[in-house]
Amino acid sequence: MNTHPVNLTVRFLLEILMLVILGYWGWHLGNGWLSYVLVVAFPLTAAVLWGVFRIPNDPKAAPVAIPGVARLLLELFLFGLAVWALRSMGYLRESIALGVVVVIHYAVSWDRTWVMLQNKPYNGFSDKKIMGIKP
Repeated sequence: MNTHPVNLTVRFLLEILMLVILGYWGWHLGNGWLSYVLVVAFPLTAAVLWGVFRIPNDPKAAPVAIPGVARLLLELFLFGLAVWALRSMGYLRESIALGVVVVIHYAVSWDRTWVMLQNKPYNGFSDKKIMGIKP
């Protein structure tokens, strides 16, 4: 189920939304020039962490291969940080909605989540086409 195009689209949108929220949170936290620094630093840091630390057999090569459990914790930390950022800015309903969508996404992606919890490389991408393209 993890490689279904709808699920991949939801995952992509969640990742983009996380970066936007972290940028907005940085803007909200800073004053003056610090706002400009944080609006770039928060999402950039999250994107670097997301892109560098990967599990083996991801569609793209892992610059730093980490165990599945560590990757899952990293993902949940970043999504949780976005939920917390929304809450800290006073967006309670939006933070709850984001948290629920993230939990549902990981439940629907049970095959990937389960393999990551077992600390095994995810082989779901190795022999499947994603949106008609073989990785």
